Formats: sequence, structure tokens, C-alpha cells
Amino acid sequence: MVRQVSVEELAARLRAGEKVHLLDVRLPWEHEVARLPGSQLIPLQELPLRLHEVTAEGPIVVYCHHGIRSVSGAALLEQASFADVASLAGGIDAWSLRIDPAVPRY
Repeated sequence: MVRQVSVEELAARLRAGEKVHLLDVRLPWEHEVARLPGSQLIPLQELPLRLHEVTAEGPIVVYCHHGIRSVSGAALLEQASFADVASLAGGIDAWSLRIDPAVPRY
């Protein structure tokens, strides 16, 4: 079962200076509308063929719009033997609502 991380926990980890690899599995147009700073975009449907592009040395947090696609993305990473992977519960929408209202909602 894929581990979930709340937006509050992720925000605290980032504020503390923890290096977290943010992987956005949404579509390019969604990434253009709203994204977390420094995140890597690999759409979910492309992820199986682009796993080699994920070069995180620490924890990976996968996110999407509402936290559905990110669970699938995190599961793919776990199956490919990536360690310390989590899905962002509620996705970028929850981030906008509870952490940073400057991030556009769509």
C-alpha cells in the first residue's frame, strides 16, 4: 500500500530544509497552471518508460491534482525499487486550499 503524506507534513519538511524530490504526474498544461516549486514533470502515462529520469537521492513525493494519479505513480516507483516514496494526499488542490492560496486552483 502506498504511503500518503499530508500537505501540512510536506510543507513542514520543506520549511525545515529537507531535500524532497517532488514528482508531478499530471499533464503539461496542468503543470503550467499550478505547480510546486522545483518539481519534476513526468505525466503518469509516460512514467513507466521514463523511470530512469527520476534520479532522486532522498525521499520522493508524487503529486497530481487531487491525489488519485499520484497513488498510481508512487506505486510504479515502489515496484521499480525506489525507496521512501509517498503520494501527496489531496494533491496540488489541497496544497492551494490549506498551504498556499497563491497556487491557482483549477
